[in-house]
Amino acid sequence: MKKIEFVYREILYQLLEKKNNKLTQLAVASKLNISLSTVNYALKPLRAMGAVDVKLKNFTVVDKQKIIYYWASLRNISKDIIYETRVDKPIQKIESEMPANVVYGAFTAYKFKFKDVPADYSEIYVYGSDEIIDDIKKRFPESKNVPNLFVLKKDSLMENYGQITTLAQTFVDLWNLKEWYAKEFLMALEEKISNLMK
Repeated sequence: MKKIEFVYREILYQLLEKKNNKLTQLAVASKLNISLSTVNYALKPLRAMGAVDVKLKNFTVVDKQKIIYYWASLRNISKDIIYETRVDKPIQKIESEMPANVVYGAFTAYKFKFKDVPADYSEIYVYGSDEIIDDIKKRFPESKNVPNLFVLKKDSLMENYGQITTLAQTFVDLWNLKEWYAKEFLMALEEKISNLMK
């Protein structure tokens, strides 16, 4: 992921999970350990489309949907894949055999967050660091068959948000998946996000 995507994830995390729609650029830069200019650069297109209102001391989120869709349009999930393989086991079994320090994404993140699924799914997406990739390969050896397990590169800040991806990151990752049922998950997640903001 690019650094500006870290900014969008943090803004949307503050808004959706923490119910905080007023932030300062300095606080975001400090929390993410990135430069103030990177935060400013990330906010420019959001400001131009009226998604945020930037004042001298802070900025306010005006339109969460614009931010989430803009991030979804920038996201390139396939670039983050560091390992993929075929595992001929039920999805629940694969999920349960993952190393402890992965971050679950996409379909699994939705399931773990809301304790249900809008459709059956047959792929698992997890984020893992370079340190655990050998462990994952040992548990789930390489296969030339059509992959159903995808390991994405975990960024250094991801664990700050817990063991599953944030609501917004789950959304943008699902948006970028080609499986037909990703749309079912997206529609269900969109509804849940709307209900959260009421």
